[in-house]
Amino acid sequence: MTAPRAAVAAIAVALAVALAGIGACRAAHADDRTAAGKAGFLTLYRVLQHPRCMNCHPSGDAPLQYDDSRPHGMAISRRSEANGVACATCHRDRNGARPGQPPGAPSWHLPPADTPMIFQGRTPRQLCLQLLDPRQTRGRDVAALIDHVAHDGLAGWAWAPGPGRTPVPTPRGEVVVAMQAWADAGTPCPE
Repeated sequence: MTAPRAAVAAIAVALAVALAGIGACRAAHADDRTAAGKAGFLTLYRVLQHPRCMNCHPSGDAPLQYDDSRPHGMAISRRSEANGVACATCHRDRNGARPGQPPGAPSWHLPPADTPMIFQGRTPRQLCLQLLDPRQTRGRDVAALIDHVAHDGLAGWAWAPGPGRTPVPTPRGEVVVAMQAWADAGTPCPE
């Protein structure tokens, strides 16, 4: 082999090795992003399983209450509003000042019956798939869900539930960052 051909061959081998390395780095980066996305979703999952969130996203038609997620007093359900007892009858636009008074936030309500956004009893994978299904989120995409957690007054109540109630322990800003990491990774769902 002549010197120029040997140099070209050596360059070709070096280029192939470099490209293989870049491909491996890209694959490793994609794996890291996927892992970060799944970790972000698991942060969100833990928050959505907290009583402050889950109590208004129950598996049935009746909200739950307190830190132990017991059935709401006075047999309140989605049917209550149809019978003239709106949530706002007791739940005002802000918390009561003393323990035991009804909690409050702007527009206090359950999710609608046709899209109840059930959190209670869902596995991480089930909840992830539910959040990605626009038929179950009233057409909200992931960006709209992130905005809901970041800015909605009723969702924000979970971090400031008033006296005598345990707030969500993960700061709201951290949850939003975790959700964005999940979105940036392509919304991977846990196995």
